[in-house]
Amino acid sequence: MPGKHQHFQEPGVGCCGKYFLFGFNIVFWVLGALFLAIGLWAWGEKVRRRRVLSNISALTDLGGLDPVWLFVVVGGIMSVLGFAGCIGALRENTFLLKFFSVFLGLIFFLELATGILVFVFKDWIRDQLNLFINNNVKAYRDDIDLQNLIDFAQEYWSCCGARGPNDWNLNIYFNCTDLNPSRERCGVPFSCCVRDPAEDVLNTQCGYDVRLKLELEQQGSIHTKGCVGQFEKWLQDNLIIVAGVFVGIALLQIFGICLAQNLVSDIQAVKANW
Repeated sequence: MPGKHQHFQEPGVGCCGKYFLFGFNIVFWVLGALFLAIGLWAWGEKVRRRRVLSNISALTDLGGLDPVWLFVVVGGIMSVLGFAGCIGALRENTFLLKFFSVFLGLIFFLELATGILVFVFKDWIRDQLNLFINNNVKAYRDDIDLQNLIDFAQEYWSCCGARGPNDWNLNIYFNCTDLNPSRERCGVPFSCCVRDPAEDVLNTQCGYDVRLKLELEQQGSIHTKGCVGQFEKWLQDNLIIVAGVFVGIALLQIFGICLAQNLVSDIQAVKANW
């Protein structure tokens, strides 16, 4: 009709998606900072004390690669991506948003490839886990922190050694050689013992001389299953939970990528109408 003007709604940047992506990346940024702080703290403790953290790289047999730096690298990457996503969403910066989505996609495909490799090379990984535990068994008395870590694992998974109690022959204090003067000879740590629920005071000597008994007699006193097998059983028993966690992480990554790409499209549509 004459005298009336038609108004066309110009494309705009959706505030809901923009601030949702901003909040998503704030969480990502905080988690990255937490990982980075843990890594830097652990590295500082390693330098200051030269205790268990300084021995981890040798125990993992990774050719000098210190797992402490894994926290630093992962935390650093998460912090950078979180920062890029936050600033990119807040300032509507397409370069930072593309940087965020591309690298998040790259991490997603690396995780997917890792999962496939773990499934394909599961026997090799089992052997490496066995080697890792046995290396820790050898160094059990070298540091109280390492000792507590092994005791926690053996108590939590109700296991003893990598493949069984006889793996403790690898430790100079627990081996069964006649030349071993240790009181712990032919024994196992207390964390291998079957705990009595009614026991109020922990008996740290419950594993003494236990491997001098027959295997059937040992079963009443200690856990005779290895930690590698028990860990695999734990994974199978909690497969739905473990798979759910990984699927949840993957969906969050895909969701973040979609949000970033959608925001980039909105920004480019607005710029195209200038």
